[in-house]
Amino acid sequence: MALNEQDLRHLRRCVALAEEALAGGDMAFGSVLVSAEGAVLAEDHNRIHSHEPTWHPEIALAHWAAEHLSETERARAILYTSGEHCPMCSAAHAWAGLGRIVYASSAAQFTDWCSEWGLPESPVKPLAIKEVAPEIEVAGPAPELAEQIRELHKRYFGVKDSHKP
Repeated sequence: MALNEQDLRHLRRCVALAEEALAGGDMAFGSVLVSAEGAVLAEDHNRIHSHEPTWHPEIALAHWAAEHLSETERARAILYTSGEHCPMCSAAHAWAGLGRIVYASSAAQFTDWCSEWGLPESPVKPLAIKEVAPEIEVAGPAPELAEQIRELHKRYFGVKDSHKP
């Protein structure tokens, strides 16, 4: 499914939240939960260093939704996120009964960037959302945001441009 202007507006907010996470010393990931009517319900960013290691924004929003929304509202909600869910977050999303996921950058892109930068492999296999939760409607990535997200991750990992002295 193609991304529309509303999707891109919410994804840009996710990127801003990812920047907030980075400014706070966390990995650059941010997410926004939106109602079927387009209202922002909740938002969060990564807190794996400032809170605890599993505090991904997608999990925080799945918890929030389970506590504050009806089953029908959860199923109709859209979760926007700067990076495609990891397997843990995909499972939480499915168990919470949330609806569509829209992401700005894919797990494959993130894996490729980390490999390009010579970083160690993740302790968790990077799986696409559909591999973990096949019934969830998914849209992404957003090519127009890829370079901005790549640069945030580059800053987090302290990667220097190889062509600069």
